[in-house]
Amino acid sequence: MKNADIKYLKVLATQYPNIAAAATEIVNLNAILSLPKGTEHFITDIHGEYEQFRHVMCNGSGAIQRKIEDEFGSSLGIPEKRTLAMIIYYPELKIKQIQGMIEGVEEMEDWYRVIIFRLVRVCKNASSKYTRSKVRKSLPQDFAYIIEELMAGRPDVADQEAYYYEIINSVIHTGRAPELIIALSHLIRRFTVDHLHVVGDIFDRGPYPHLIMDDLMKHHSLDIQWGNHDILWMGAAAGSVACMCNMLRISARYGNLAILEDAYGINMIPLMRLAIECYEGPVSKTFDVHISDDEYDRSFAELDAKMHKAISVIQFKVEGQLIKEHPEWDMDDRLLLDKMNLEKGTIVLNGVEYPLNDTFFPTIDMNNPYELTYEEHDVVDRLRNSFLGSERLQRHIRFLYTKGSLYKVYNGNLLFHGCVPMNEDGSFMEVKLFGKKYSGKALYDILEHYARKGYFSLDPKEKKKGEDILWYIWLNKNSPVFGKQKMATFERYFIDDKATHEEPKNAYYRLYEKEEIVDKILIEFGLDPKGAHIINGHMPVAVKKGESPMKCGGKLLVIDGGFSKAYQSKTGIAGYTLIYNSYGLILAAHEPFESLEKTVLSEVCMHSHIVMDQNAVKRKKIADTDTGKQIREQIDELQELLEAYRNGSLVEKI
Repeated sequence: MKNADIKYLKVLATQYPNIAAAATEIVNLNAILSLPKGTEHFITDIHGEYEQFRHVMCNGSGAIQRKIEDEFGSSLGIPEKRTLAMIIYYPELKIKQIQGMIEGVEEMEDWYRVIIFRLVRVCKNASSKYTRSKVRKSLPQDFAYIIEELMAGRPDVADQEAYYYEIINSVIHTGRAPELIIALSHLIRRFTVDHLHVVGDIFDRGPYPHLIMDDLMKHHSLDIQWGNHDILWMGAAAGSVACMCNMLRISARYGNLAILEDAYGINMIPLMRLAIECYEGPVSKTFDVHISDDEYDRSFAELDAKMHKAISVIQFKVEGQLIKEHPEWDMDDRLLLDKMNLEKGTIVLNGVEYPLNDTFFPTIDMNNPYELTYEEHDVVDRLRNSFLGSERLQRHIRFLYTKGSLYKVYNGNLLFHGCVPMNEDGSFMEVKLFGKKYSGKALYDILEHYARKGYFSLDPKEKKKGEDILWYIWLNKNSPVFGKQKMATFERYFIDDKATHEEPKNAYYRLYEKEEIVDKILIEFGLDPKGAHIINGHMPVAVKKGESPMKCGGKLLVIDGGFSKAYQSKTGIAGYTLIYNSYGLILAAHEPFESLEKTVLSEVCMHSHIVMDQNAVKRKKIADTDTGKQIREQIDELQELLEAYRNGSLVEKI
């Protein structure tokens, strides 16, 4: 046996000091391998839509309804099942509603008894695929003993019947029934979904990304694949001025500047002052707020439009400076300010002259169009300091870095937001960054490497490289999370000819119906194409036009169906979510979430329908997962430890 092996086994022996301890752990680990795999939940392109996100998270994309159906079948009527489901989703709100409906104390106590008994049954069903140790660790501290006894108890056995029901009666008589119901409901949700995958774009458009991030930070087990809009916020929090300006422009466009100030403490007064001083009079309709939400205060619409224009102009200037600084990024076609002729009111693009719909640019010096004015410099500095000093924003972004990555290989599936950049012939596109060429997986890896440097590096030069790369990932034609030839923001704002607004997609989106292409990508990321899937966000599926989220016969799944209200008029639905349990994959399409009040009080659940139900040939166990591979490695190491004890290489501690 090698010295290195002996050293490792000596370390392992501190945890398992004798044959009995090592053998017991081997028995335990082998038993775990035979359990069904945990349920994975995939969600993408949330875009700040908190209420819809919360509802999908609470109902596990229909997984909880299936647990209720499995447990009760025809023994409960549909209304009773619906009420039970709503209690599990929103226990605090539903209990208050029921308390207002039931007048008598005895009737209320009877209701508590029935609901607690039913919740315990669902909880036992949901926890059946876990070890008792894992279940015990998940129990809420206040009710750990009570819930464990109720879940292990046998009310159908005469010796335990009185004991079992006395626990429930005592909880009710001590006034803790509502708290127990809430605890059981949260526990059922915890057991129903073992792991959450967020396949990008938590931020932008919708008004409540901060609430979504707060919820995600409380989740028991998750990973995040960064979307282009997440990258934008990561860049802004890191100090990238170009990312910050883009993020503020989008926030202004969707009426979220006030929420930015309230939620993250970003001081918008400098930008507001610049907008008022420089952009007097009416502003072009281009900069109107794109929102239909009744919560938006329309009295701010004119001011928001001015701020929208002010930050847009700053963005185009700052981006122009970056493009000139990095000629190797091949973005000269996005240098547009110097192509304007404000006297004629036109701009020349690719040799074609187009009329501008707006020529009022008081802060642009056409002799040096990409230079910020003194006032703009001051605004940028103040805003950047505000972003860097926002404690809540920095906490959220650090969490994104901790739990996130550009792609994830998990249990035989490849997850990413966007595309793998490809040429029309199906080869991986070669991209040059800082003097070296990268393609396929290597491109993802180097971009993620610099994205982390942009936030964490202590070396100013390396940090600057990283900040610039974060902006590059946001909108460069070679970026995996963008995947288009250009971002036509300027054209959409200032040129009416819609032909200039087109953003041609990467060849990936024309090739992903071909099995050889999908297999090639899976192999590139170390996966066996047989049984593996690509799970993709970023591009909304136009269901209204007959487009399907299933590509390449279901081998590639695009699960962005319009979670954001801004996309729902195009997609016709309100997003897809994916469930991967021990039986296979279930893809669900969701209708728009109307209101929490209607959902809870009227028990009108957001309608979802199954788009795909891809059953496994045999039920998957933990042995078939990534965790299973790790457990088998542990078993092999423990077997070596056992052998070392038995042949005398190591001495047991009794």
